[in-house]
Amino acid sequence: MSHSKPVHAPQTHFGVVDNCLQVGGIPLHRLAQRVGGTPFFAYDRGLLTGRVAHLRASLPQAIQLHFSVKANPMPALVQHMAGLVDGFDVASASEMRVALDTPMPPASVSFAGPGKTDAELTQAIAAGVVLSLESPNEAVRAARIGDMLGLRPRVLLRINPDFEMKSSGMKMGGGARQFGVDAEEAPALLRKVGALGLDFHGLQIFSGSQSLSVSTIVDAQSSTFELARRLADDAPAPVVLLNIGGGFGIPYFPGEAALDLRPIADNLDAWLPRMRDALPQANVAIELGRYLVGEAGVYVTRVTDRKVSRGQVFLVTDGGMNHQLAASGNLGQVIRKNYPVAIGTRMEAPAGETESVNIVGPLCTPLDILADRMPLPQADVGDLVVVFQSGAYGPSASPSGFLSRPAAAEVLV
Repeated sequence: MSHSKPVHAPQTHFGVVDNCLQVGGIPLHRLAQRVGGTPFFAYDRGLLTGRVAHLRASLPQAIQLHFSVKANPMPALVQHMAGLVDGFDVASASEMRVALDTPMPPASVSFAGPGKTDAELTQAIAAGVVLSLESPNEAVRAARIGDMLGLRPRVLLRINPDFEMKSSGMKMGGGARQFGVDAEEAPALLRKVGALGLDFHGLQIFSGSQSLSVSTIVDAQSSTFELARRLADDAPAPVVLLNIGGGFGIPYFPGEAALDLRPIADNLDAWLPRMRDALPQANVAIELGRYLVGEAGVYVTRVTDRKVSRGQVFLVTDGGMNHQLAASGNLGQVIRKNYPVAIGTRMEAPAGETESVNIVGPLCTPLDILADRMPLPQADVGDLVVVFQSGAYGPSASPSGFLSRPAAAEVLV
C-alpha cells in the first residue's frame, strides 16, 4: 500500500550507498556499531561547514554570521562552529560555558534571555561576554554587579520591535512579549544605560524564526534597519554591533522548499550603504540556529518490534518523543504532520514494495509517534529508522527524563 501524495519535504543532503544511508561518509549500520547502539543523534560536520560556506558565498561579505547555540549546544558541534562563524549567541550560563570552552573570544559571545539570575549576570560580566539586556531592572542589576566586580559590563539592548515577522514559525517580537524592551520604551532605557555607566555595544532586534517566506524576511530586515536608525539617536555610544536576528527556515513538510537567499542578499546589499551612513561603526550580524545546523543532523532509532493492529502496521522503536519531541508533533504543531522519516537501512525500495506504516517509540503514551501512516519500505526488527532535520532542537528540546528511558547519544562525524 502506498500514498500518492508526498508526506514530507524531500531529503537530498545525505548520500546512499548499497541501499544504506551515509552520514559523514559512514554507512548507517556501521555508525550505529561505532556509537555502541541506538538511539543516537549524528551530525555531519561536512554539511555544517558547507552550510556556512553557502551563506558566506550568498550574502554580502560585510554581514557577520552568529550561531544561536540553543539550536544545538552539543560541545563538539559548538567547537566546530567556532571556527566557522563570527560570534555565538547563548541563552543560559550552561550554554555560555560551552561557548567559552571554544576559541571564540568572550567579546564575540552575547547572552540573551528574559530571566537571567544575579548568578548568571555575575558569570557573564566576569567572563567578559556581552549581555543582551531585556528590561530596565536587568540593566540596574548588571550595573550593580559590575560595580561589585570592578568591571564595566558590556551590553546590548534587546528590542521588542513594533512590528511582527509575519509567516514565521515562531514570533519573537511585536505585540506584548517577555523578550526585550518595547521599542517605544527603548529610548529612555538607552539613556539610562548611559547614566549607569554600562559599556554600550549596540542593539539586538529579533522578530521571528523558521520562516520560508522570502518577502517576510526581507520586510522584517528592512523594518529592523529602520528601527535601528531611529533608536541610535538615543544611544549613549556608537552602535558597534547590530544583531538583526535571523528567521531563516528549513523545509520539513510537503510543498516546502529551501529558502532562496538571492532576494535576501539583494535587500541587504541595498541597506548596508545606508546603515554605514547612519551607523558608521556598526557591524551587522545575522543570528541563525536551525538554518545552520538543522539539516546536518539525523536521529537514528532501531525497530524492536513489528505488529499489526486492526489492519495498521506499527514499527516500535527504541527511541521516540523523549529524544525527538518535535518529530512527534508535540513541539508547536497544531495539526500533526510527519517529519521526513526513512528506513535508513532500506533506502531504495523497489516499486510496489512499500507499505503504510506507523512508527512509534517505546513510551506508554499515544503521543509517542515518529511517523503516521507513511509509505515506507517494508521493515522489520533490527532495521534503523532515520528522522531527518534533527540537527536543531533535538535532545535539548525534548523530555529526556520522561518515563526514565535512557538518553540518546550524540556524535559529530
